[in-house]
Amino acid sequence: MTALAESIGNNRPRKSKLILAILTMCCLCHGLLARAADDAASLREKYQSLTQQLKHNQFQRPLYLESAESPSALKGDIYAVVDYPFATVSGALDDPAHGPANWCDVLILHLNTKYCHASTSANGDMLSVNIGKKVEQKLADTYRVQFNYRAAATSLEYFQVDLDADRGPLSTKDYRIVLEAVGIDANRTFLHLTYSYGYGMAGRIAMKTYLATIGSDKVGFTTAGGPSSGQAEYIGGVRGLVERNTMRYYLAIDSYLGALSSPAARRLEQRLTNWFNATEQYPRQLHEVSRQEYLQMKYKEYERQQTEQ
Repeated sequence: MTALAESIGNNRPRKSKLILAILTMCCLCHGLLARAADDAASLREKYQSLTQQLKHNQFQRPLYLESAESPSALKGDIYAVVDYPFATVSGALDDPAHGPANWCDVLILHLNTKYCHASTSANGDMLSVNIGKKVEQKLADTYRVQFNYRAAATSLEYFQVDLDADRGPLSTKDYRIVLEAVGIDANRTFLHLTYSYGYGMAGRIAMKTYLATIGSDKVGFTTAGGPSSGQAEYIGGVRGLVERNTMRYYLAIDSYLGALSSPAARRLEQRLTNWFNATEQYPRQLHEVSRQEYLQMKYKEYERQQTEQ
């Protein structure tokens, strides 16, 4: 009996530490759930405030886009309603096991994404993404960006996923792709996508060079004034640039979700078709290549994505 009593006495400090750890974890989980509830409420309020913009806009879909430019950064935001249940959206893009790999299948739809590979290390989940031109390229001729993948908030009614990278090509930096979502009824989900990055002198010069040459006629989606010659005038420059890419990433998300109902063997074809068809709805801003050129390039890039590291 004495030995048993001593054993119990010796275990008390261990039990106390275990109980403290459990309580700490419970408090942390409670804090995360409280934050998710607050963020869900905030996003629903945003949905309510954009009721008219989502109903009446130039996109022919429930979508609102805004952009901002500062001396050293660009940011685009899209708010949109998609016709998929929240569980479907969350299961595809916020799944702990498959979410990072699924994001690679989203990102590869973008013209400038040449490769994407999801991996896990001691530092967490990571996406290795190669960025290049809007034509076929060898990986050696592209720039690799390392995105950290993080599920910032997850609950039964709300999630937020963050992709961030410290560095990009031509002195660009602080890349962030953030997606948050909340269910608004049984069959629809409200999304908020943010795409932003910063840039230094080299990046500024590169963008000015692009916009003064092959990108001189490129425009965004925000109107810059009244109609001229029967056509709406849109902003150009770097705000037009970030608006086009924000839209491309949003259409990639929507195209990925739209293909989930197809048989597994046909989902890639459906995703590519969905994305190209969606971009062609906005030819003034997003048309770059023909359907055949896009499909041929992306099938090759997707195959490469399955084999190379």
